[in-house]
Amino acid sequence: MDMLLAGVLLWSGVHYIPGLLPNLKIKLVEKLGKGYRGVFSLLIVGSIVLMVFGWKSAIPEVIYDPLPNAVQLTSVLMILTFYLFGAAHGPSNIKRYIRHPMLTAVIVWGVAHLLANGDSRSIVLFGGMVIWAAVEILVINKRDGEYVKPVAIPMKKDIIKLVIAVVIYTVIVFIHPYIAGVPVMAM
Repeated sequence: MDMLLAGVLLWSGVHYIPGLLPNLKIKLVEKLGKGYRGVFSLLIVGSIVLMVFGWKSAIPEVIYDPLPNAVQLTSVLMILTFYLFGAAHGPSNIKRYIRHPMLTAVIVWGVAHLLANGDSRSIVLFGGMVIWAAVEILVINKRDGEYVKPVAIPMKKDIIKLVIAVVIYTVIVFIHPYIAGVPVMAM
């Protein structure tokens, strides 16, 4: 469990530097130049490796029972997650209502998984990522000031993003046992 927790903390800490410690970022950029992005990327990849191996090596202990029918609710929330991730890239109408669709997607992803999983490693991973994303939204909002909403775009683009989200969700349902070690739905 320590490796999993270390991965979540490393991920969070590295992402918090620009917003919470801007002077440190400036010093690092001055010292490392273009290498700053490389170091940042390596630390993020390292955090993901820690989370993956930490997840696989952690022995889950049941903390609470998942909600009844959690699979159905989680499925809907995961489609929303993929839609929000897609909406974060390029124009979308959701950006008129949600300032940070990608970070919101992380929160929805985490909550969806906490509804369906009540074990200790799920709480560390998904709960940790929910906390990170929520704090990151607050940090970015404070740093960047008032939000300027984008103009409306044709709904066709949002519908395309939703269709893509459903397709990605369908693919994830099939590959989830191989990437996460557990099936999405009990067979």
